[in-house]
Amino acid sequence: MNARSLTLGVVVFVLLILQYTVRPILDWRAGIDFLIIALLVLAVRVRPGAAAASGFLIGLVADALTPAAFGAGALAMTLVGFAGSRLKAGFFAENLWLNAVFVFVGKVLFDLVYLLAEQRLGGAALLTQLFVWTPLAALVTSLVGLLVMAMVRPTLERRQR
Repeated sequence: MNARSLTLGVVVFVLLILQYTVRPILDWRAGIDFLIIALLVLAVRVRPGAAAASGFLIGLVADALTPAAFGAGALAMTLVGFAGSRLKAGFFAENLWLNAVFVFVGKVLFDLVYLLAEQRLGGAALLTQLFVWTPLAALVTSLVGLLVMAMVRPTLERRQR
């Protein structure tokens, strides 16, 4: 295991811990999704199959706490991880603002797949979630993702040289 892999592992682990320690304390309707940030930080640095497998595992961790919608998180995270890894070649650059857009789109895609797969909401409640709360949560998540990627990028660039 090289230093770059170790750094990625530590970043993903810290973001997973933040998901289950800081996020419940904040208790916002449009909360920060540290799992999406962790997955996308990882997905842009690995192959699509590894990103999909990582998304599946992260989704299973999230689903373990929500048995009523078990599998929806794993499906959504798998798709986001795979898509994030596939799109990195064409659209991903080391521009921090592009990273924020990347996280925003990843969060919106996750919520869309998750809400449709869990089938808990319908009608006006689903539309409100998709068009009000999802964009707000994606905005907050992308701003935190921007901060995380700004902190992680110099470390990973230094390690690659």
